[in-house]
Amino acid sequence: MRGTCTSKTGASKSATAAIKDNDIHNIVLSYLVHNCYRETLESFVACTGMPEPADYIEDMEKRKEGNALKAIELTEQLACDLLENNKDLHFDLLSLHFVELVSAKKCTEALEFAQNKLTPFGKEQKYVEKLEDFMALLAYEEPEKSPMFHLLGLEYRQRVADKLNQAILEFLGFLGLRTVKNGPLGLYSFWA
Repeated sequence: MRGTCTSKTGASKSATAAIKDNDIHNIVLSYLVHNCYRETLESFVACTGMPEPADYIEDMEKRKEGNALKAIELTEQLACDLLENNKDLHFDLLSLHFVELVSAKKCTEALEFAQNKLTPFGKEQKYVEKLEDFMALLAYEEPEKSPMFHLLGLEYRQRVADKLNQAILEFLGFLGLRTVKNGPLGLYSFWA
């Protein structure tokens, strides 16, 4: 199967380009890997006869785990002043580590981390409510049943990862690009 693309005006002049099945399959495959749709990816590979991407399962698992502190470390190596100049992003990444600790039932460690790393943000009013929301997770034996359960989900993690991706791309001058492969968190593709 081949598709065609025409110019924005709809004119089919010589601006028409053929799209090969293999190109479409590669785009779909990339999307499935990036979003960690393992079962769908396996079905897609089986149906299309495409080879499985090397180490895709390991890559997906790493990105699902996420590691906010590693993302911070790698971001500081790649874009040294980025987090210092973008306190909102820095707060989001630190809060993700806090969430990782809470999810792992490491409440004492989470509290110590919050006191050492998140408390300084409490000096600014815009972070106070967010800090209260994160601290509320500690009040519940099962934080996933708390009113703040959304902070534990992959959706929140993905939003932060997307913000990090965008900030790094802007920092590096790639405003038109949408993803950087093998970046800090599966975040900019080391995190999904």
